[in-house]
Amino acid sequence: MFKILTLNNISPVGLERFPQERYEVGAELGSPDAILLRSFNMHDYVIPPSVRAVARAGAGVNNIPVARLSERGIPVFNTPGANANAVKELVLAGMFLGARNICQAWRYVDSLQGDDDSLNEQVEAGKRQFVGFELPGRTLGVIGLGAIGVLVANAALRLGMRVVGYDPELTVRRAWQLSSEVVQAQSVKDLLAQSDIVTIHVPLFEQTKDLINEDSIKNMRQGATLLNFSRQGIVSDEAVVGSLNDGNLNAYICDFPTVTLKHHQKVITLPHIGASTREAEENCAVMASRQLMDFLEDGNITNSVNFPEVVMPRDSGARVALVNANVPNMLGQISTTLAKANLNIVDMLNKSRGELAYTLADVEGTIPPKVLEELAAIDGVMSVRAL
Repeated sequence: MFKILTLNNISPVGLERFPQERYEVGAELGSPDAILLRSFNMHDYVIPPSVRAVARAGAGVNNIPVARLSERGIPVFNTPGANANAVKELVLAGMFLGARNICQAWRYVDSLQGDDDSLNEQVEAGKRQFVGFELPGRTLGVIGLGAIGVLVANAALRLGMRVVGYDPELTVRRAWQLSSEVVQAQSVKDLLAQSDIVTIHVPLFEQTKDLINEDSIKNMRQGATLLNFSRQGIVSDEAVVGSLNDGNLNAYICDFPTVTLKHHQKVITLPHIGASTREAEENCAVMASRQLMDFLEDGNITNSVNFPEVVMPRDSGARVALVNANVPNMLGQISTTLAKANLNIVDMLNKSRGELAYTLADVEGTIPPKVLEELAAIDGVMSVRAL
C-alpha cells in the first residue's frame, strides 16, 4: 500500500486516479511514500525520511526545495502544459485589457455619480481618455516558447497579429507545435525592439530574475505594452513603474500584485489566477497523479525538474530502480552486483542529469533483500528500490 500525503486541496478528479486497493491518500498521513501539493511552501517543511517523490499539480516549483530533495535522491515532478490553455486565455484577455484600457474605463464609470442624464453627459465627455488600439497588424513578442508560449503565439496569429518569438532552448516537440509564421528573434533585445506587446513565459531562476529591467526596457518600442503571467521577479517593478511614469510604456498587465504596482493607473494586477480554472486544476491533478503512480509502481520518470526522463517498458519479472551520483563505472558496479547474484539482466536503461543519474534494470526472477543491500552499499548510490 502506497501512501500519498496531500499538502493542499487537490482536485478529486486527480485523486480518484489512485486505486483505493493500492493507495492511501490524505492530508494527515504518517510515513508517506510521496507528497502531492500545489502552492504549499515546503522550504521550511520537514520532509519525512520515507518520501520517495514530490509532485506539484502545476508548473512552477519555486515553493519546493528542489536542491535539497536532489541531495536526497528524490525526484520532483511538475505538470507542464496541463494549465497552458487557462494561462493562454488570461494572456489574451490581458492583451485586450491593455489595448482597450478596459479596467481604467470601468473604474471611471464606477466613480461617476448622478442621474442617467448626468451619467450620459459624463460618459461622453470622459470616454476620449480611454481610446485604445486594435490588435490586428500589431507585433506580439513572446519570450519563452514552452507549452504556454506556443499556444499564445499561435492564438495571436489567428487574431491577425504579427508574432516574434525568442527561446534559445526551444524543444523539438514545441517547435512542431509552433506555427511556421512565427518570426524568430535573435535575442531578447531584438524581440523587445520589434514588439508592440511583449508577453513573458519563462520560469524564474537566477538567469531570468529581473530579465526585464531598467536597461532592457530602454529597448522597447515607445508606447509598448508589457504582460507578465509567468512569475514575480522576472520583471522589475521599479523599472516598469519608472517607464510608465516617463510615458515610454503604455501599460503593464501582470498576475503578481505588489505595493509598488497596485495603485498605478497604468498597471492592471490580478491575484495570480493564471491557472485558476476548474479544467486546469483537474488537468494538473490528473497529470501529477499519473506521474507519481508510474514512478512508484514502475520507476518511470517523466516531467521531473531535477531528474532525467527515464521510461522503460515493463513486461514481466523484477525491476530495480537506483538513484546514484553521476560518476564513472556506476553501471559496471551495478551490473556486476546483479551478475554475482545470478540475476540475468533482460533490459536496462541509465540516464543522467547534472550530478544525478538514474538506472532501471529488469531481471529474471526475484531480487533478494541481500542484493538490494549490496547495491545500496555501492559508493555513490543514493537510493535503491525493488519494484
